[in-house]
Amino acid sequence: MTDNLDSIIKLAWHDKTSFEKIKRLYGVTEADVIKIMRKNLKSASFKKWRERVSGRKLKHEKKNKILKKLKNY
Repeated sequence: MTDNLDSIIKLAWHDKTSFEKIKRLYGVTEADVIKIMRKNLKSASFKKWRERVSGRKLKHEKKNKILKKLKNY
């Protein structure tokens, strides 16, 4: 399980990896990823990660697809 946690954390840190991809790979929901990050990161690191992730459209595949469609118009 530790290997999975490390992989999940790495994927969560990566800006272009969506929560949906993490769920497909590991069966972990967005809420679970947040819990994993909160438990395994230092407080300041978790806060920085949450600030970055909260405003990112790329972390959600549906939002990302909508943005791509709008750019094509």
